[in-house]
Amino acid sequence: MAQLSARTGSRRRTINEINMVPFIDVMLVLLIIFMVSAPLITTGVVDLPSVGQARRQPDKVIEVMVGADESLRLRIDGRDAERSSLAELGARVGALQAGSANTPVVIAADRSVKYEQVVKVMDTLQRAGVQRVGLALKATGQAGNR
Repeated sequence: MAQLSARTGSRRRTINEINMVPFIDVMLVLLIIFMVSAPLITTGVVDLPSVGQARRQPDKVIEVMVGADESLRLRIDGRDAERSSLAELGARVGALQAGSANTPVVIAADRSVKYEQVVKVMDTLQRAGVQRVGLALKATGQAGNR
């Protein structure tokens, strides 16, 4: 009994060291799991366009120009632009494509046009069955401000 009272009466020293053995055990288990599971992961295949296709320019391009006042004009291959409304845009672009849904359509919007108007034009073209739609930014003001 004397030994028990002597033990409880003495102060225990605090250990200021961190025990690294459990940490190392966990890290080794994680390393083994990753080494076993890494060969089982399947890689996806990404089809990238080739350089030959990127250099080829389309024969015919339809350009939908959205003006600062949100008016729409259609231009084909640089010819004079025709005015159009959003309601008739899909039918007019479909007629200009002449049955070929792969004819590209480029939306050229003025900088001051709200993004919402451009999205409406894109949605109208998508509902009309246009498959290739591109975006361009029409610069306003001086030529040096780009």
